[in-house]
Order: sequence, then structure tokens, then C-alpha cells
Amino acid sequence: MYSIPTVTLNNGVTMPQLGFGVFQVPDEETSAAVASALRAGYRSIDTAAIYGNERGVGQALADSGIARDELFVTTKLWNADQGYDAALAAFDASLGKLGLDHVDLYLIHWPTPERDLYPDTWRALEKLYADGRARAIGVSNFQPAHLERLLGTATVVPAVNQIELHPGLQQTELRAFHAEHGIATEAWSPLAQGAVLKDDAITAIAASHGKSPAQVVLRWHLQTGNVVIPKSVTEARIRENLDVFGFELSAQELEALTALDRDLRTGPHPDTLN
Repeated sequence: MYSIPTVTLNNGVTMPQLGFGVFQVPDEETSAAVASALRAGYRSIDTAAIYGNERGVGQALADSGIARDELFVTTKLWNADQGYDAALAAFDASLGKLGLDHVDLYLIHWPTPERDLYPDTWRALEKLYADGRARAIGVSNFQPAHLERLLGTATVVPAVNQIELHPGLQQTELRAFHAEHGIATEAWSPLAQGAVLKDDAITAIAASHGKSPAQVVLRWHLQTGNVVIPKSVTEARIRENLDVFGFELSAQELEALTALDRDLRTGPHPDTLN
């Protein structure tokens, strides 16, 4: 078992820096995948309403026998459920599927700027937070302009912004905004769906450490300060992705990975998804 480092969110809640994501995992496979992750030592599980697998996550958590206070569970509100009342109802539905009485982190999945509902949606998340049904609240895929608008009316600063982030898309301006406002940066698609793993710099560093390219990229995330949630359904890969604490990248190696930034998106741009 590994001792996974934590980050302290802006409300004092601690969150494991390395977790397990279940994006694109079919519900019927989710329970087994999450069970494998929990056996390996993961304690943070990230899902979303739109993934359609909250029920599978909940089943694995219930079957694990792990105490609730040792787990960190994140889910997300889908775009069609934005708005104050709709968000509260969607949260209830997610909680029911998960079989929990609270989540540790609840996120607005996308800003969907054309709908222009995220300020009202955020009020609903603030109520869930005030009621203790979400230990922390945050956003996902918000750009600086979205965050600026939200902060203009919010009474609670988002604890987390979960964004596409990997060596090919480092989001320097957005991460600086997070640092200025005390928002933790969480990376989805942390390996760029494999698109960066054959880069010469990464393969050379991996060879020098006797590690896989994926392990090198995950180590880069951890040393950069990002929260990271790799996904896999293969037990060997699930375990490999957790085996990133026995080596450290040098300053020169970190610089080599930083040099790979090239605006490489694997998902949609937040300004255009609605």
C-alpha cells in the first residue's frame, strides 16, 4: 500500500493528490474496476452523472468495507441539469445512485456559457455545501473569464477546478489564476489519452528511471502540484499508475516535460461546449 499525499483545499478539507477516474467506463464494468483500485490503495474516486456509472461506483464502495471517512468521492453535475432547482434535484439523483449521504466534492461539469446558468447553479452548490451534503464544491472546465464571473456573485470560492491538463496542454494562465485565488488544480485526461506518451523526452526519462512513460507523466503532475485522476480498467495498469512514489524527477527533467506544451486538446474547448 502506498502513502498517497494529500492537498488541503481552501476550506480545510484534505483530498488525495492521486485518485481513480471512471470516465468512459461502462456501468457494468465500473464496480470491478473501482474494486481493483480500492484494493490497490486508491481512496479517491471520481465519477460524474453523465458517465452513467455512479451506481457501479456506489456498489464497489459499499462492497469494499472501507470506512466512509477514509474515502473521497467526487461526482459532477451535467449540463442539462444546470439551474438552481434542477441542480438540487440532480444532486439528489446522484447521491441515490452512489448510495451515500454526502459526497466529498461536487463539481459543475462544464460552464456552458451560452446557457448562462452557472451562477444560479453555483448557488445550489453553495446550499449543498452549507447543508453538509457536499464537503467541498467546485467546478470543472472553467476558464478564467468563467471563474471571474462566478467569483463576482459567489459567497464560496470554488475549492477545485478540474480541467484537461497534461504535458501537451499545461494551461499556464489558468493555473496561475487558480494559485491567486486558492483554487486547487485537478487534471483530467492527465496522459492526453496516450497522445504524449511517445514523446522522445518522456520515453528517455522513463528509460532512465526504469519506469513507464505514463508513470513519468503522473510523477510530473504530482511534482507540479496537480491533483490527478488516471483511469484504467486493467488491474496491472491501475496498480502501475499508483506506483509513482518511489522516484523523483529532477529539475532538468521537469523542464523537459514543461517544454512539451503545445495546446494539444483531447476534449472540447470550454468556450464552445454547450
